[in-house]
Amino acid sequence: MDNPRFELVRHDVTFPLYVEVDEIYNLACPASPIHYQHDPVQTTKTSVHGAINMLGLAKRLNAKIFQASTSEVYGDPEVHPQPEVYWGKVNPIGIRSCYDEGKRCAETLFFDYYRQHKLKIKVARIFNTYGPKMHPNDGRVVSNFIIQALSGNDITIYGDGNQTRSFCFVDDLIEGFLLMMNSKDDIIGPINLGNPDEYKIIELAQLIIELTGSKSKIVSKSLPEDDPLMRQPDISVAKDVLSWTPRVKIEKGLKRTIEYFENRI
Repeated sequence: MDNPRFELVRHDVTFPLYVEVDEIYNLACPASPIHYQHDPVQTTKTSVHGAINMLGLAKRLNAKIFQASTSEVYGDPEVHPQPEVYWGKVNPIGIRSCYDEGKRCAETLFFDYYRQHKLKIKVARIFNTYGPKMHPNDGRVVSNFIIQALSGNDITIYGDGNQTRSFCFVDDLIEGFLLMMNSKDDIIGPINLGNPDEYKIIELAQLIIELTGSKSKIVSKSLPEDDPLMRQPDISVAKDVLSWTPRVKIEKGLKRTIEYFENRI
């Protein structure tokens, strides 16, 4: 923030943007179901119109552009763990479709701009990420569980808690971003970026109770529509091509995240 060459511009990517840059990271889109389902039409516009506008900017400037895609392009997978060659199983008309299909369409646009306009693209598929600076009302499982545990409230799981996720600490993810953006131009992706350590949701809840010393009880609610039962990245490509492997174990990452929320609330 103190760098004289830093400039913050508040802008809606669904409208064209005119700036002079040589690299673009397109991360624009709410990523939590609570937030992206709040205004699903705007979520789709952010992914699709936003991609078109950012790709147009990159084309005008001949800039390298990074797309933050998502593991949600795999939907509720029939292949486990999920490699980049898997096309996914997504409900195109479900309540999560605005995000899932919006990101899938954005990937299509990136690769068409690459083929048609020779644009320098980088596409990463991000798996569940957590860490300090998450919003208390983010709505995703890690922040929800920590806030509930620190407040002494019941920890809410959906279904029986046996669905799995793989949690990547934010520092590891950002390192993956930079390695990919600085890689050779012929490395375009998509490349999975996530931690392959897989945990049941109920195991995560129990671990957070233990780390916070909370007396919270675990309660169950019905499973949301189209909620994936499994999520685990195959990161073979990231290891081979980027020499990237996440290093922060979940206990250490959760402790740092818990400390942040303790100071915040």
